[in-house]
Amino acid sequence: MLTDEQPGPEQIKVLRAMSGEARLQVAGRLYWSARKMKAAGLRVQHPDWPETRVQADVRRIFSNARS
Repeated sequence: MLTDEQPGPEQIKVLRAMSGEARLQVAGRLYWSARKMKAAGLRVQHPDWPETRVQADVRRIFSNARS
């Protein structure tokens, strides 16, 4: 992680206090937010693409993603 991506002590405290289910819900929201942002970026880059193409590309990008 980059230095500015490190969670602060207060963030760590909040995350540790969360249940596993709550953390999983947060992770799910982050995932779907990332997909929406990627789709928005593709729409800006390719305004001529139909929505089906945008969604297909988002699926392809996320299925090939590595962390």
